[in-house]
Amino acid sequence: GRIASLLEVGTGFHPEMTGKENIFLNGAILGMTKKEIASKLDEIIEFSGCERYVETPVKRYSSGMKVRLAFAVAAFLEPDILVVDEVLAVGDAEFQKKAIGKMQDISSQGGRTVLFVSHNMGAVKSLCKTGIVLKEGSVSFRGTADEAINFYLKLGSEVRKVNLRDRIDRAGNGKVQVAEVSFENSKNEKIEEAISGDELYVKIIVKKINKIEFKKLVVVVNFMDEYENFVLSYISDEMGSDFEYLEESDQIILKIPNLYLRSSTYKLRILLSEGTPEKDTFLDSIEDAACINVLEGDIWKVGELNRKGSYAILPGDFI
Repeated sequence: GRIASLLEVGTGFHPEMTGKENIFLNGAILGMTKKEIASKLDEIIEFSGCERYVETPVKRYSSGMKVRLAFAVAAFLEPDILVVDEVLAVGDAEFQKKAIGKMQDISSQGGRTVLFVSHNMGAVKSLCKTGIVLKEGSVSFRGTADEAINFYLKLGSEVRKVNLRDRIDRAGNGKVQVAEVSFENSKNEKIEEAISGDELYVKIIVKKINKIEFKKLVVVVNFMDEYENFVLSYISDEMGSDFEYLEESDQIILKIPNLYLRSSTYKLRILLSEGTPEKDTFLDSIEDAACINVLEGDIWKVGELNRKGSYAILPGDFI
């Protein structure tokens, strides 16, 4: 049958042509006839949300607008197989939700196949019934989506066993790197498990390779659940933190007075940046830098343990 692919933002788009002209061009590249495109033109434009700019040259579109238009064309092609990669990450949250809904419609109502390639475990879980895990170009596992996700996450846990100093799967210019990450409780004891609602210290040891202005250092610590979703984030410049003391030290400590996370296992993503966290200012960015197991706790101090679930709890009250 007919295969449509959406593998890169604006593939086949001509920057000098308008959005409408590119719908016809892209549709033709994907195998649609001019009559077929014309009959679905209004639906494609409406779904893309680019009605106001459809007569504007695509070179003036943002990457998100290009994704919207490209996905809309591919979705209305009615292919037997639709191949989609992480390109949807460029779009805004509302469009991502609409796009995933459209893919679910294509696969469930139309009896067609969607091949979805992603590292977003939440999206895979919500969209897919079966899963394939690729490792170094070969199929490592094939089974249900849940089984594939569990297999993939176990692969990730193997990475964590490698000493951080030896990890090469990191981004940044390397002037300063994360060398070690550990957790401590309120008694300054090293721990691998924390109780929900308790005080927690995240200790980060850095390796200084080149001199930088530590006054400009920004530290980002993200807690991620088992499906790679961000559930908690600490960003030092928003918190008014000053790291000038690192001229004489190599230790950063994040104090979390109350760990408002439900019982689950969480991974840390740590980013060091010289200035505002943008790709060209990254010193070091490392996934799965550490892992902490959070146990159920009595957050509200009412004698009741909170329920399990990998997401944050915000302080509040019913009044």
